[in-house]
Amino acid sequence: MMRGTNTTYGIITLHVLIWGALMALPHLLTTGTQTPPGALPGSFWFTSTLIHICAFYFNAYFLYPRWMNRRYWWLYLPALAALVLGINYIKTAILAVFYPGVAISAAVRAMLFFSVVLFIVASIVYRLVVDKIRYEKEQKERQAEQLAMELKFLRSQISPHFLFNVLTNLVSLARKKSDLMEPSLIMLSDLMRYMLYDSEGKKVMLDKEIAYLKSYIELQKLRFGSDTQIETIIELEEGAGPYSIEPMLLIPFVENAFKHGIGWINAPWIYIRLVVADNRLTFTVKNRYNANGADSKDASSGIGLANVSSRLKLLYPEQHTLAVQKDQDIFSTTLTLQLK
Repeated sequence: MMRGTNTTYGIITLHVLIWGALMALPHLLTTGTQTPPGALPGSFWFTSTLIHICAFYFNAYFLYPRWMNRRYWWLYLPALAALVLGINYIKTAILAVFYPGVAISAAVRAMLFFSVVLFIVASIVYRLVVDKIRYEKEQKERQAEQLAMELKFLRSQISPHFLFNVLTNLVSLARKKSDLMEPSLIMLSDLMRYMLYDSEGKKVMLDKEIAYLKSYIELQKLRFGSDTQIETIIELEEGAGPYSIEPMLLIPFVENAFKHGIGWINAPWIYIRLVVADNRLTFTVKNRYNANGADSKDASSGIGLANVSSRLKLLYPEQHTLAVQKDQDIFSTTLTLQLK
């Protein structure tokens, strides 16, 4: 609101300065009290400029926006001609009545007429520029609103997808009647608190996202224990400033690794490495997978990676790279992200 008000004040100030300079022009060009031969009196210049200003805004804010369209353009043209001729007549009458000593020659008549035309043309150009700026602003607002809606949808999509995967893990623990069920539920409550409250804003602090990631990995370790080799490396540059990041941006890569890297796989192995250095985040996740496609698939497969890829394109255009590789029985994803 404050920014829009400042912009309006700036535009009004600019208009006042331009019109003030135009009215003061005769006084700036004359060196004494005498009016140069052939020149119109300064007081008449001042009066005619006021009339021109009225015509400028009348055309820019009334005639042109209302009648210059496909439906009423045929009314706009004669109205514009009537405005020009009417103002020219008024100025000629003022000059004849109040300045009888000034000879109204052909050159004076031409100057009176074309000065009106010049101001009308300027008002049309001004209106076109204003409309173009307004149109571009509205387009940007529509695009921003559309992107916000799309991002909101993507965020709402990732949460139930994540919960579906976590609850599936907890079901397996419940069937085993494992003693790890209670600590798993506690971790799940912490994860849900982050999802529902901490990630409501546009971005979260990177350390919160990392803590969330660690909790999820620990939750998976409780489920799989020593059956799966899980390597986790987190390297943060010493003295690095507080960075912010899109919430739940890293977790889909890890989810995908656990979903497809465990099951009908010999010696399941998951490698997770996060490095933050020089204002850049590098996140690598690798896992073994069944190259023959025998691992279980369901309707939700691929939602996480597709979702995060869409969010990256929306929020970090030209500020990220995402590489996905399949090398024999190793599936690898590497995200490089420019931090702010």
